Amino acid sequence: MLNQEIVVVGGGLAGSEAAWQLAQRGLAVRLYEMRPAQLTPAHTTGQLAELVCSNSLGSDLLNRASGLLKEELRRVGSLVIAAADAHRVPAGSALAVDREGFAAEITRRITAHPRITLVRQEMTEIPAEGIVIVASGPLTSARLAKAIQSLTGSESLYFYDAIAPVVEMESIDFTKAFRASRYGRGEMEAGDYINCPFNREEYARFVAALLAAERVHLRDFERDDPHFFEACLPVEVLGARGHDALAFGPLRPVGLRDPRTGRRPYAVAQLRQDNAAGTLYNLVGFQTNLKYGEQARVFRLIPGLEKARFVRYGSMHRNTYLNAPALLKATLQFKGRPTLFFAGQVAGLEGYAGNVAGGWLAGTNAARLARGQAPVTPPPTTMMGALVHYITHAAPESFQPMKANFGILPPLEGRIRGKRARGAARARRALEELEEWRGEIER
Repeated sequence: MLNQEIVVVGGGLAGSEAAWQLAQRGLAVRLYEMRPAQLTPAHTTGQLAELVCSNSLGSDLLNRASGLLKEELRRVGSLVIAAADAHRVPAGSALAVDREGFAAEITRRITAHPRITLVRQEMTEIPAEGIVIVASGPLTSARLAKAIQSLTGSESLYFYDAIAPVVEMESIDFTKAFRASRYGRGEMEAGDYINCPFNREEYARFVAALLAAERVHLRDFERDDPHFFEACLPVEVLGARGHDALAFGPLRPVGLRDPRTGRRPYAVAQLRQDNAAGTLYNLVGFQTNLKYGEQARVFRLIPGLEKARFVRYGSMHRNTYLNAPALLKATLQFKGRPTLFFAGQVAGLEGYAGNVAGGWLAGTNAARLARGQAPVTPPPTTMMGALVHYITHAAPESFQPMKANFGILPPLEGRIRGKRARGAARARRALEELEEWRGEIER
């Protein structure tokens, strides 16, 4: 199969990573991406690997699950994580990127690779022959989704995902807002985040307005019974769970002190840098489905954002994913056809780094299959291996997408006190076993 061109469907994080891994292993790749001719309800450009939600890939600390996953990806030669490192912007201990620079870097490297042919058109059917990787993402086009549904013989599962607004930094009132990272952690001396502190009365007024605000009606491609993904709830949905739900969630004030009062605020809205120039900031945890006019009215009740200029409002869209435990092997091969792989969010892998991990594994295994080698799965003690094991072994009747977390790793031997110490021990074990595994499969 070495002379055969391998098809990759989707130029997002997973598809771009899969195509790169194939090409780096000497395989010819035909990468299909329907944008910019046909945009999704969330994308705005034709760049590969465009980030449509947060610009943060999560914590970069090794004793955190997200940080461990990114370190694993660095060690196995991930294109996407290398591009993220090259275009990072200040975000404390998180890896956040300049969206435009990040996507442009990946687009440039993919289009310049001599073994990758980028085809700008919609793929409406899954090729019946040859090795294929479907990484069409959570916003798979209707025609391709129908083809997947016909292949799998079951209804597509789905959840609703939401995007947070972005404001101009110069429109923030710094007589009320202040720069700081929680507990003083961060790269910038003054702190990587902009913080807008609430007192009790301001918080109550904000929550009341948020819950009374008018929401966007779901579009034709969405259903009447929205099934929200718990890790990315719209702020108004979370706020409806109780008066202080936001104060214990995205507006939690822990690790911060208002320099005007010297005390911890009742609640605080944080803004994170969204571009390399530092002119744009996104509202952390403020993914929303409020109407645009309502967003402007309600979010300007946040202290310091009274005159905020919004360059992007939040929105909500449906994400589609497979029932992976019923349909996929731990190698990400479709059970009904070993030459077909699924990767990224359409396979039930949640989070940017999780999508990348799926793309890396699908690309690696497709290359191995083309060379007559057996597909592989990372050890379950690694975060990559644990994620893939979870999505392919969970209960099919209650499956939801999964993102990196230490709860899916096997228990440590012996008792280790302290959350950070346990995280560090898990990371040491994962990286040691990753290196041993790599040595075995690369012989």
